[in-house]
Amino acid sequence: MVSTSQNGRRVGHGTKVSRSVNMENLQNGYLFSEISMRELEHIQKHPNSKLIKLGIGDTTEPIPDIISSAMAEYAHALSTISGYRGYGAEQGNMALRKAIAQTFYRDTGVKANEVFVSDGAQCDISRVQMLLAPNATVAVQDPSFPAYIDSSVIIGRSGNFKEETGKYEKILYLNCGPENHFFPDLSNTPRTDIIFLCSPNNPTGHAASRLQLEQLVEFAKANGSIIIHDSAYAAYITDDSPRSIFEIPGSREVAIEISSFSKFAGFTGVRLGWTVVPEELLYSNGFPVIMDYNRIVCTCFNGASSIVQAGGLACLSSDGYLAINAVLDYYKENAKIIMNAFTSLGLKVYGGKNAPYIWVQFPGSRSWDVFNEILEKTHIITVPGKGFGPGGEGYIRVSAYGNRESVIEASSRLKTFLK
Repeated sequence: MVSTSQNGRRVGHGTKVSRSVNMENLQNGYLFSEISMRELEHIQKHPNSKLIKLGIGDTTEPIPDIISSAMAEYAHALSTISGYRGYGAEQGNMALRKAIAQTFYRDTGVKANEVFVSDGAQCDISRVQMLLAPNATVAVQDPSFPAYIDSSVIIGRSGNFKEETGKYEKILYLNCGPENHFFPDLSNTPRTDIIFLCSPNNPTGHAASRLQLEQLVEFAKANGSIIIHDSAYAAYITDDSPRSIFEIPGSREVAIEISSFSKFAGFTGVRLGWTVVPEELLYSNGFPVIMDYNRIVCTCFNGASSIVQAGGLACLSSDGYLAINAVLDYYKENAKIIMNAFTSLGLKVYGGKNAPYIWVQFPGSRSWDVFNEILEKTHIITVPGKGFGPGGEGYIRVSAYGNRESVIEASSRLKTFLK
């Protein structure tokens, strides 16, 4: 019999295998697992409350029929002699790779063979981490999506965690707040091997301008760094901000881009993404990075589901693309409703225009305290900004993913609570 003690350690038979020091270096639980635990506790405490979830960025609207039908038809064909297929290419269906290159990277020089189809952006973040040596140095935006930091810790690049700062000693945290337009001040930024950048940003919702990305590419070229650009929310951009790092001249020599169908097509549970590794991107010894990434993919992955890839192709058909954009417009309208609710209360509100996230400032307050108070008094799940790094303290992130009735109800509750 094996049980778990209060400190989380299992009581029972133990092996002689040591736990990874890198895993021991991870702080607490993963942010969204912690939120899910608090959500469950709240439901148990208030079983009759109508909980509204505007926290974890999970899509809520149905996948358009033209796309789900394509997956269903492919799945049914697997039961026939003529339609059965086994293993596919680890890098992805070539038709889908071509469609991604043509749809998202037209006029940027990205070729189909540089596109690696995957089971989602979060998995690709860790695969990209495997490309580089454990002693490679890392810079992240602060605040930023937790997976960039946690995967750096797991791979062994972080150093020790410092409680007094809330930071890992070997990770460079790039302050990205309203005072610098949510983009790092590169004029006084030290060199690192890797620079993680998410645009539009999760959690702040800021989409980097063309000038900002041009400065970043020049910075990376001058320092011999590699940019890992996460463009998972590019479909939400409504202005002239670049949707890809590869719109910037010279970026093919210094950047990798990770993206996803999750928030673009509602594939959060279906799972499909891609990574672009340009042929011009080289290590210091001149070896092409794309060759190592191909080896990692072939070693660690058997390819995305062929059924899901059929859905991906349907997404990028002319009718599928129109259907998806109608759903995106729905979420964009949700964002406007939520933004208006907070703005009407006199709060400083960021994001929401080029991203499905609204970043709300509560000066002088601790973000977990704001999260707990909103949950207790309005039965609404948000995300505490501190969960995205020390730079997120004093903020909460609110998601625009939800059905319209719930979003309107949440806005009404928030106005009543925060008045």
